Amino acid sequence: MDEDGSRGVVSRQTVLVAASAVLGLMLSGCLTMAQKATERTQDARTARATGTPEPDLTNGAAEPVPIDRELWVDPQTPAARQVREWVAEGRTAEAELLRQIADRPVAEWIGDDPEERTRSITRSAARAGRMPVLVAYHIPHRDCGHHSAGGAVDAAAYREWIRRMAAGIGDRRAIVVLEPDAVAHAVDGCVPDDLRDERFALLNEAAATLAALPGTRVYLDAGHPAWIRDIRRLVRPLRHSGIAHADGFALNVANFQPTRVVEHYGRRLSRALGGKPFVIDTSRSGNGPATDEPGAERWCNPPGRKLGEPPTIRTGREKVDAYLWIKRPGESDGLCNGGPRAGEWWPEYALDLVGKAEA
Repeated sequence: MDEDGSRGVVSRQTVLVAASAVLGLMLSGCLTMAQKATERTQDARTARATGTPEPDLTNGAAEPVPIDRELWVDPQTPAARQVREWVAEGRTAEAELLRQIADRPVAEWIGDDPEERTRSITRSAARAGRMPVLVAYHIPHRDCGHHSAGGAVDAAAYREWIRRMAAGIGDRRAIVVLEPDAVAHAVDGCVPDDLRDERFALLNEAAATLAALPGTRVYLDAGHPAWIRDIRRLVRPLRHSGIAHADGFALNVANFQPTRVVEHYGRRLSRALGGKPFVIDTSRSGNGPATDEPGAERWCNPPGRKLGEPPTIRTGREKVDAYLWIKRPGESDGLCNGGPRAGEWWPEYALDLVGKAEA
C-alpha cells in the first residue's frame, strides 16, 4: 500500500416481526428477553466448544464495554491463539490486554480459495447465530503492486473468483466489504488508463453478484477523507463500479482517520450518491493518523496508534450502518516500521494498539 492507500454492514435494520422466516435473515432490531436468553445460551455453547471464556472487556472502564451480539467472533484468529499461548506461558497480563482484540469481531479477508473459505466461515457464524464480516480482496492489479500486490491474473479469473465466493456464502448471512482501495486507486491515477474501465466493470459485476445473495450486505470501498479529498471525484467512479447494486460504501479501511472526520466525509458522499449509508473501519482510529512518520511510513505500521470504537451494527449515527474492525488489529501492513510481510500477525504491534486503548 502506498502513502495514500488504505485497506481492507449491515443490516437493513428491519423491525423484528413474529414470522420465524424473517428472523433467519434479521441483521438487527430490538431483541426480546427470550431472544436475549437464547443468544446467551449460544454464546455459552460456543465458549464451551472452543474452550474460550465469554469476553468481559473493560478497556479500563468501570463497566464492560458492550460487545455486539450480531457479529461473529472467530475463536481461531491469530489474536485468540496468541491469548491462549500466553496464558499457557503464564503471561496473563499481556493475555488480558490482548483479549481486547481477540474477543472482538474482526473481518475475514478472502484470498485465493474463496468458495471453501467463505463456506466454512459463514457456516461457523450461522451455527453461533452470528454474522461474519468478509472482505473481497482479489481485484486484478491489486494495491498497484505495493505492499499487498497480487489478486486475480485477469478479468476472467476475477469473475470466476467472485462466482466462487458467492457460491460459498450461499443464503447465509454475511457483510461483504468489496475491494478495499480499488476505486480510490483508479481515481488517484495509480491504475493505468487502459485498465480503469475494466476495473469499474469488474466491480460492478461483483457488487451485483454478491448483492443478489439473500442474506448478504455489500459495501463498496471508497477510500478515506485524506486520500480523495474532493468527493466529487468519487461519485462517477462509484456509480460505474456498482454502488447502485451495493447496500452502501465503506470508508477508512486499514487507515487511521478520526471517526468524526470520516462520518462528516461519509455523509457528504452519501448525499452525492442519493443517500447511501456507509460503514467505517475503526480498528486503528483511536489516536488518529501519525504525523511524525516520514512519507509512506505514516500509513504502514505507524507506532503510537490505538484501537477505535468497538465493532457494532448499532451506531446510533445518521447514515452510519456500522463501526467495523475491517483491518485486523495486530496484522502487519507490510515490510515497514519493523513489521513483517503484509497480513502477518505481529503481536508487539497488537500490544501497542491495546496498551494505549482508552474506555
